[in-house]
Amino acid sequence: MIWFLRMAQWVRHPPSPARVAVVLVTIALCLALVGIEHLWGWPDWLRVNGRLRP
Repeated sequence: MIWFLRMAQWVRHPPSPARVAVVLVTIALCLALVGIEHLWGWPDWLRVNGRLRP
């Protein structure tokens, strides 16, 4: 129910074009990183060598 109230608030007072651009650029960067990781895989220097035992 809170999401409907938030959506109604956004319709009454839409965000500025600058804020919309920041959100869209952030989403685009995240999708680009996911695409790069999917194409070339995770680099070996960022992998964990083993599991920690408790």
